[in-house]
Amino acid sequence: MRLIEINKARYRRHLNIVIAWCIGGLAIGSLAISQTLIGLFPDESGSHFNWNFLGVFITSVLIAWFLNKYRTHDFMIEVTYVWELKQTLNKINRKMPKLKVASHKGDLDALIAIHYSFAGSRLLWQLDDNTIVMDELVVQQTELDKIAEEYNLILNIDDFDSKILKQF
Repeated sequence: MRLIEINKARYRRHLNIVIAWCIGGLAIGSLAISQTLIGLFPDESGSHFNWNFLGVFITSVLIAWFLNKYRTHDFMIEVTYVWELKQTLNKINRKMPKLKVASHKGDLDALIAIHYSFAGSRLLWQLDDNTIVMDELVVQQTELDKIAEEYNLILNIDDFDSKILKQF
């Protein structure tokens, strides 16, 4: 997955719209389904937990289906890209202890994965205005650059492929 420039204003606007539609859809859909089921199949005890739960579950599945179906729509490009980037960074973070050990031994794939993780994290943090730990990231990037220089390796973010994580 390549890192690309994201229009921050467009991303935030579209993300907020998607979140609002999901929340509204969940509220309206779950109430409509559960009230319909309660009307069709009333319970004498007055407990309608199962119908309410079924309404929320069905609406959640419909929203997930809808989001998946329209994930390639022009409106969703930035939102989908950031979602996939976060998934990739989570995969790297789960392997980070092994990657750090391998990086100190000069493993190019490990160094590229860590380098990609730092660059991807920087992009996400800038999009979300979460710049509190940016200084810590700069220190870690400097350490990574020193290791790469020690082994005479050039790190290129575009060389990252998630398949290289399987070896760690």
